[in-house]
Amino acid sequence: MNDVPIESAANTAPPAGSYLDHVEDEPGYAAAMFGERIDLARRYTDDLARRGEELGLIGPLELPRLWTRHIVNCALVAPLLRPGLVGDVGSGAGLPGLVLAVARPDCHLVLIEPMERRVDWLQQEASDLGLTNVTVVRARAEEAKLDVPLDQVTARAVTALSKLIPATVKLLRHGGEMVFMKGSRIDDEVIAAKHIIRKHHITGAEVLVLGEGLTPELTRVFRATVV
Repeated sequence: MNDVPIESAANTAPPAGSYLDHVEDEPGYAAAMFGERIDLARRYTDDLARRGEELGLIGPLELPRLWTRHIVNCALVAPLLRPGLVGDVGSGAGLPGLVLAVARPDCHLVLIEPMERRVDWLQQEASDLGLTNVTVVRARAEEAKLDVPLDQVTARAVTALSKLIPATVKLLRHGGEMVFMKGSRIDDEVIAAKHIIRKHHITGAEVLVLGEGLTPELTRVFRATVV
């Protein structure tokens, strides 16, 4: 399949009365989450709303909940990151990779994505937003070859822990950390992956629930360390 080059967001004005009519309003607490970089978060959200469905990055029903279900959902993970090299496996639309790059300029995000069209989007969006703390690598997680091991690795809605852990563990340095965004069945996934966790010398495994009392779309995170 031939991919059509992704048009720079900076060169295209949003058509009046189109997608903007369907995007939910920015929640009041978003500005506090992004601080002085909230304008970058807004630009990214607008770009995703404008091109996301066309490029197969988000589904047709996501615009009315784009901020709460996706942008804020990812930004809640930002405080869990440490300054350093952070990989995002299966970056797709840049959720959470580009959101985290906006929220945490002290981290360098390595966005790992196998699909060419999505890689093009990630590279173009990082360039348009001026995100110098982003590198995009076209590869599957298990095939990615990085020059330097990661301090942390994250992923969102990629695959079950029993497959995700083996696919990403080799990307991390000793003492590196997994920070995986998961769904409501995360506890079942942890149980199903118990032997995988032991096999790959994963310690300190825990499930965190973020956003309680703040947003209706809670963020569940599996966090663990490789030793």
